[in-house]
Amino acid sequence: MEKAKKQLKLGVFLAGTGHHVASWRHPQAQPDRSLDFAYFQQLAQTAERGKLDMLFLADSLSIAPDSHPNVLTRFEPFTLLAALAVVTSKIGLAATATTTYSEPFHIARQFASLDHLSGGRAGWNVVTCSVESTALNFSQEAHPEHSLRYKRAEEFVEVVKGLWDSWEEDAFVRDKASGVYFDPHKWHELHHKGEFFSVRGPLDTARSPQGQPVIIQAGSSQTGQHLAARTAEVVFTVQNNLSGAQAFYKSIKDKAAMYGRSPDEISIMPGIFPIIGETEAEAKEKFEELQDCILPSVGLGILSFFLGGFDLSPYPLDGPLPDLELLATNAEQTRFQMIKDMAKQENMTIRQLYKSFASSRGHHIFVGTPVQLADIMEEWAAQGGADGFNLMPPLLPEGLDLFVEQVVPILQERGSFRTEYTGSTLRDHLGLPKPVNRYAKQMTRG
Repeated sequence: MEKAKKQLKLGVFLAGTGHHVASWRHPQAQPDRSLDFAYFQQLAQTAERGKLDMLFLADSLSIAPDSHPNVLTRFEPFTLLAALAVVTSKIGLAATATTTYSEPFHIARQFASLDHLSGGRAGWNVVTCSVESTALNFSQEAHPEHSLRYKRAEEFVEVVKGLWDSWEEDAFVRDKASGVYFDPHKWHELHHKGEFFSVRGPLDTARSPQGQPVIIQAGSSQTGQHLAARTAEVVFTVQNNLSGAQAFYKSIKDKAAMYGRSPDEISIMPGIFPIIGETEAEAKEKFEELQDCILPSVGLGILSFFLGGFDLSPYPLDGPLPDLELLATNAEQTRFQMIKDMAKQENMTIRQLYKSFASSRGHHIFVGTPVQLADIMEEWAAQGGADGFNLMPPLLPEGLDLFVEQVVPILQERGSFRTEYTGSTLRDHLGLPKPVNRYAKQMTRG
């Protein structure tokens, strides 16, 4: 009997006019779409029509003149996802929220509320915030050091999960005759006292439809991998080739086992930046049209950002990257190392590097036909490089429309992607169990 194909998990990362840094300059683009709710509604409903697992929104709390245009002005994620919950019914709704410049009670309350509003479709992308200037927006003079940010994040996640267990499933009796509104034995104060946080609880939100919203993590450094292996149920990652993706996949799954978790509890979903054409030639033409929209100053600014602010302007664009072996950064570690590796191993010039990173920020760039994209996705999944993908269309709405209309049917016909939703929550879509309340566990064991 032929072995059933691995079922792909698919999310779409929504970003204004698209993920390409110059997408707003494309002739088809409407540059003001980042603040157009009707536009996001259209994207969300397209993704749901394609039976995708989730929508994903990134976030940042600091901007600069050379920030991606889609970042300079955009909706706050919770507000947008709450609105999208009303105009969709099945697709998951995931957003980034930082553990560095937030408090656990706020985050626990916001995501529990979103889970209730959406009928169990919320997901939290846990990040530690890599933008150093964010400190200046939160009454701090310096951004916390990398390892300290992750140490805080570990405690933060544990506090949030504890708050999500404040109420057991059947805590609210609401018996009018007796006047009993809730069972006091099923209300639980957390009384957490740790290195970073002191939180009494309980949360003023009932246990949510999923029990707990899905935990997503996006750090790929060794510290980030350990956090993901301990706490995450989905991992977004930057991988630009299969061998690198396989190494990362194995690393996360092995670390999960170290922490006593089943590797199947975590889905690895690399970002993919798809340029789709009816032919390879058409796809390449589309890609070059976008690449030609990148201003050198913008490309250099993005590359410098990922190099921790290193100034590349004195160096020739068609020359090699300067020696950065002694350069350290407190910003994002993974892309910093990826740039150095690409420059060294692929002998890329500064111009080639900024064109690559300005377009996809290090994610795998696919240029080809719908069939070729389906082939690549299935190959990565079959070869232990991914459980699915987080789609990053370079130009929206075209990129999402083409994927849903031309790639999804191929995957469905091949049996590697659903033809209908079989559940109503994000956990259902991802094949994740509903967590048992820790206090109910204690009672059962007792």
